Amino acid sequence: MSNTRPEQRPEAGPDGTEPYVRLERLTKKFGEFVAVDDVTLNIRRGEIFCLLGASGCGKTTLLRMLAGFEQPTSGSIRIDGVDVTALPPYERPVNMMFQSYALFPHMTVEQNVAFGLRQDRVPRAAIRTRVAAMLELVRMREFARRKPHQLSGGQRQRVALARSLVKQPKLLLLDEPLAALDKKLRQHTQFELINIQETLGVTFVVVTHDQEEAMTLATRIGVMNHGEIIQVGTPTDIYEYPNSRFVADFIGSVNLFEGRLIEDEPDYVRVAAPELGGVFHVGHGVSAAPGATVWVALRPEKIQISRTAPDGAGDNRVAGVVSEIAYLGDQSVYLVRLATGRQVRVTQPNIVRQSSAGRLTWDEPVWLSWEPGSPVVVTQ
Repeated sequence: MSNTRPEQRPEAGPDGTEPYVRLERLTKKFGEFVAVDDVTLNIRRGEIFCLLGASGCGKTTLLRMLAGFEQPTSGSIRIDGVDVTALPPYERPVNMMFQSYALFPHMTVEQNVAFGLRQDRVPRAAIRTRVAAMLELVRMREFARRKPHQLSGGQRQRVALARSLVKQPKLLLLDEPLAALDKKLRQHTQFELINIQETLGVTFVVVTHDQEEAMTLATRIGVMNHGEIIQVGTPTDIYEYPNSRFVADFIGSVNLFEGRLIEDEPDYVRVAAPELGGVFHVGHGVSAAPGATVWVALRPEKIQISRTAPDGAGDNRVAGVVSEIAYLGDQSVYLVRLATGRQVRVTQPNIVRQSSAGRLTWDEPVWLSWEPGSPVVVTQ
């Protein structure tokens, strides 16, 4: 049976435009170690594309090949229709913002931002105009005469961004750009980055291991593992329609159950899952034969938890006992132990302020249930 989501053609954007950046069968080896493995990828003009993966998955190596700091072992790189595979970094229409920001400590903010333009021998009047405009954009104009040590982490990040953008690159590469910031500042700066990118229209490629950062920033995400891109899609596609156990487990929290396909229809399947002690009724088809081993991914926030059994009988429901509780303010997390011994993670938003007497507590019997559209079946 066919799956619910047809594959989108990667060659063109939704408006039919050709890809702005095209990586064709790109491979990078360090001795016998394959850091990037036969990657073909298209990035559209004006989007924020995030390469997301754990440390060592190859995402930074891929970024460095785009910048020209590493030469591919094989494959090609095209930017705006031009093959740049063999070009050195200074001949590419690309700039890179490093995780450390790499600001010159002896220069003022204004001098740091102007440095690249001076190296390119841009006329002084043009330098002054472009630097002033860029500092205005990143809200750092009043700090133009300060030096990096006199700035906060968020301010240094904005100076580094201004320096990267002032040369008007076609493509800006950002390597873990917000990793040095604390959580609240990081969340605030994510939206600043989006606004700046939308204002300038520059194509951004961002490397990050932070899932929340990728989900916030990205137009599309490429999930990497062992040098390969496992899935490319919008944040919604990646989260709601993972194409494998790896992606389902890597993005956010998930309950994964191994099971056997016992009924297969075009618009639904039923999966018997021994660890669940019941059957999943899933509201989409799947490309697998009846009897095949599959995996069901069920997100914690899509599970309803109650003291009483849901109405009716049948699939998509199971009884358990609350074994652990975490109160996080905006939501509560429950670990529910099933009769099979399996623990299921459930999250519930705290929409209404409740007294402790009204809340679920440890060792309390509960029922879990979910809608047919909530689980996703993957075959690999």
